[in-house]
Amino acid sequence: MLKPLNPQLNADGELQHLLTLEGLPASVIGRILDTAVPFASIAERDVKKVPLLRGKTVFNLFFENSTRTRTTFEIAAKRLSADVINLNIGVSSTSKGETLLDTIDNLVAMNADMFVVRHGESGAPHLIAQHLSASRCTHIHVVNAGDGRHAHPTQGLLDLFTIRHY
Repeated sequence: MLKPLNPQLNADGELQHLLTLEGLPASVIGRILDTAVPFASIAERDVKKVPLLRGKTVFNLFFENSTRTRTTFEIAAKRLSADVINLNIGVSSTSKGETLLDTIDNLVAMNADMFVVRHGESGAPHLIAQHLSASRCTHIHVVNAGDGRHAHPTQGLLDLFTIRHY
């Protein structure tokens, strides 16, 4: 089977990873924004949860300090009923020299379903996505929560959502 031209899309043209907005088809961006609309009101409800990600495990891997981004990803995943693990990078094996991809392999073995990655090195989330693809871990998703000066696609999507709806 041919690989898709955009590494963020699977063979069916559906979003597999959110790494950057650059090159992402407008139809995919529109679908993300449309899908977000009903979830925007969850915070206003008495029960602030829906079962969309029940049984899924999300690892937040923040190699850079962040309060708002890490917290909002944690809140969002929990409101979608995911199990959330915030890996404390400062006390992880990376402090002993474990590589980024070694860390990913260890977390894959723990049945990760998604990695939310914030890293100071441009391209780190892309590297993880490529590694997962090469390892045939196509069920695992990568979301870029900011990689150096390269990209912060979720911030861009939030800006687009705000412009579109407010």
